[in-house]
Amino acid sequence: MLPVANNQQITIEKPKFLKAAEVASIMGISESSAYRIIRSLNEELKCKGFVIVPGKISKRYFEQKVML
Repeated sequence: MLPVANNQQITIEKPKFLKAAEVASIMGISESSAYRIIRSLNEELKCKGFVIVPGKISKRYFEQKVML
């Protein structure tokens, strides 16, 4: 949290979605492979009725699927 005037604080939220570059870095793979994995995981989420963001994956779902 960052201090702000009038004793207010701003909370900086961590990103809720990962991009292909982040997935590639975490898994030690190329970005093209990361996009393939994101596409596959997003298809799973879409089948379950979730709204997806093309090219990004929910950080929580990614961590569950790859056992982080």
